[in-house]
Amino acid sequence: KSSVQTIGEEQIQNPYTELLVLKGHQDIVRFLVQIDDCRFASAGDDGIVFLWNAQTGEKLFELHGHTHKITAIAPFSSSDASEEKKHLILTASADRTVIVWDCSSGRQVQKVSCFHSTVKCLTVLQRLDVWLSGGSDLCVWNRKLDLLCKTSHLTDAGISALVELPKNCVAAAVGKELIIFRVIASNDGSEGWNVLEVKRLVDHQDNILSLVSVNDLTFVTGSHVGELIVWDALDWTKQASECNFWDSSVHPDVQPEIKLSQSPNETSVQHLTSDEECVFAAVGKGIYVYNLQMKRVIACQRTAHDSSVLHIEKLPNRQLISCSEDGSVRIWELREKQQLPAEPVPTGFFNMWGFGRANKQANQAAKKMQENTPVYFLELVGDLIGHSSAVQMFLYFGELGLATCSADHLIILWKDGERESRLRSLTLFQKLAQNGDLQLKF
Repeated sequence: KSSVQTIGEEQIQNPYTELLVLKGHQDIVRFLVQIDDCRFASAGDDGIVFLWNAQTGEKLFELHGHTHKITAIAPFSSSDASEEKKHLILTASADRTVIVWDCSSGRQVQKVSCFHSTVKCLTVLQRLDVWLSGGSDLCVWNRKLDLLCKTSHLTDAGISALVELPKNCVAAAVGKELIIFRVIASNDGSEGWNVLEVKRLVDHQDNILSLVSVNDLTFVTGSHVGELIVWDALDWTKQASECNFWDSSVHPDVQPEIKLSQSPNETSVQHLTSDEECVFAAVGKGIYVYNLQMKRVIACQRTAHDSSVLHIEKLPNRQLISCSEDGSVRIWELREKQQLPAEPVPTGFFNMWGFGRANKQANQAAKKMQENTPVYFLELVGDLIGHSSAVQMFLYFGELGLATCSADHLIILWKDGERESRLRSLTLFQKLAQNGDLQLKF
């Protein structure tokens, strides 16, 4: 029997009781990217990009330009104060091209097709108003799609993920290595740009799968064999690491499971997200909360889903959402455990005469520390069943709800049923008032 938690029909804390199914894609939908407060783009293995309205589920544009699957997508908004803010998106594909799209017209702005290999990741550096493409090399581009500079060929494996760091630096995951690059900006337009390799970090034992920037001081990386490393974002030194996510003995409050061997997929760090206090990690089938100050895991759900967790996000209200290869999307709440009061310090013969004062103080200090260290756990508060295949990722739109994408070719908009019902009643009321039908009949 699976040890995954289950939840019944009564899901009082799950507001997502209404769903809109958005059809259009003809293959796995892997990416969702937010454009503004109520628009988002979706892309995947069919090479098509769709733009949607998150409020109504209306399809705004269908963007055709790639001939192979899409491998990366990033929003790129113009920051020019003199003009109206322009929303653009960048898409990279296995056809070795990158296209810039205008979100307001759905038109292709420009296309670059000079890549020697597939671009696997795209990152926008807003401060420099440039964007980076990562593949077998790292390229720096401006808004007009001029190639400003590039690194020499790195490896055949290439860059799989990028994260922006302070001082115009980026960290690039290249296999097991983390390479720090600095972008040297030019003062006079397109001439004089450079991208320099400044450091190689070789602390990981296996391929780095996920990177997340916590703030201007910290970033975190996760690998295929379950290593999580916390780095200083300014001098790139290792601050802390956690390598035993899957080891029950490390978390004594967690029910141990008897297993003959661990498959690598059970310990693989698939996705990381964070707030200022914690890093939230999707590790194998489980989700883990790592406190950056305490430098330890403070809560975990070792089997949060039946299969690998692919994406995880923290919501503003102490809740987490996770989605999995098993087709489910689950809502969790980080709760504090009610602890039993600590045992009183025994008062023996020596304590009567004050001989045991030092020991007593130590006991009181330990007791105080025990009282001040809350213990947390993750409670399952909602289960969203709608997809028939692996849910790749999701976007949270606040009161507009949640958008999920899946290998079943569908996108689902999950709505707060009570809110939608109120909005419909209000619309109906306004229509009746306009038509003059609001007359009391006796």
